[in-house]
Amino acid sequence: METRTAPRSVAKDKNSPLRQITPCLWFDDKAEDAANFYVSIFPNSHIRTISRYGAEGKEIHGKEEGTVMTVAFTLDGQDFVGLNGGPHFTFDEAISFQIPCADQEEVDYYWARLSEGGQEGPCGWVKDRFGLSWQVVPNAMLEMMQDADSAKVARVTAAFLQMKKFDIAQLRAAFEG
Repeated sequence: METRTAPRSVAKDKNSPLRQITPCLWFDDKAEDAANFYVSIFPNSHIRTISRYGAEGKEIHGKEEGTVMTVAFTLDGQDFVGLNGGPHFTFDEAISFQIPCADQEEVDYYWARLSEGGQEGPCGWVKDRFGLSWQVVPNAMLEMMQDADSAKVARVTAAFLQMKKFDIAQLRAAFEG
């Protein structure tokens, strides 16, 4: 297997805007609303920049001059870009973002906030009001799922398959048998 090294200008230059992989989220026209919603939920988060469509290219993008084109934002240290690209593409569950949670309080907080106007799903999944999927997962469950005792892992699996929002106490009870 061949190992490749990224070009120095991308991999090593800490001042480069290309120093990390940045998810770009395609919205019809709600990128700014979504970014404001997300930064209100996650700690250490902020809007970095907003760019706007100009008159150039309107025959291609169809957006009015001055409307928001992209919103660059950071959620707890992870950079994102929201793009108002039109109705051509929508989110589905093929892409989701996992939120590792230290305790039940964090699970409850993220579940409640992200499901506001959205949709609760099975096994810790929630779709927010913009259609983006999130997995709200307690660290304790991840640790239990890595246990060497396959019977414990099977009990935790059987328990979480019955849940929407994860309940750490119930998962731990299943784990302990």
